[in-house]
Amino acid sequence: MTSTTSETRPFNAPDLGTLVVMAWSGEGPDGDMPYLLAYSLGDGATGPEGSTAAVEALLENNGLPVGGDLVDGKARPSIPVSLLIQSGTAVVTMPGFNAQCVPPPEWLAAIEEQGFAYFVFTTRPWAEAEPGKPIDPEALAAFAGADETLNAAAHIVLPARSLRG
Repeated sequence: MTSTTSETRPFNAPDLGTLVVMAWSGEGPDGDMPYLLAYSLGDGATGPEGSTAAVEALLENNGLPVGGDLVDGKARPSIPVSLLIQSGTAVVTMPGFNAQCVPPPEWLAAIEEQGFAYFVFTTRPWAEAEPGKPIDPEALAAFAGADETLNAAAHIVLPARSLRG
């Protein structure tokens, strides 16, 4: 059951822990699809459970339903989350969250072709996937494709912007 309220849920930023964004691309019906996955390592001040609650509050406070419908950022230009591609870097920004990653060349080609990324921001912590450590493609597929991850996430079609020089 979903309720709508103008109240925001309080959360303590240290409870979020380390937030990570990673990019990859995969085959989709209209060519390569660029994906972004955001998650916490679960290392917040109150542990994995606190990180889960803090990420959920962050998403809900920004009007991004967890486990709900797909939010189409192309149809909703006022969405409080944005994706900027600059100098081969993807930067995701929303109130209370700012992260960047260096996507692989095939992701950059896919974002150029599609004009948007499919962004999954999950409340499910993934402590094993630390920044700077290589992630096995099978481990990524297992985590990103798990019902526990997808049902605990906001799903957003996120238009890409770039700075023109």
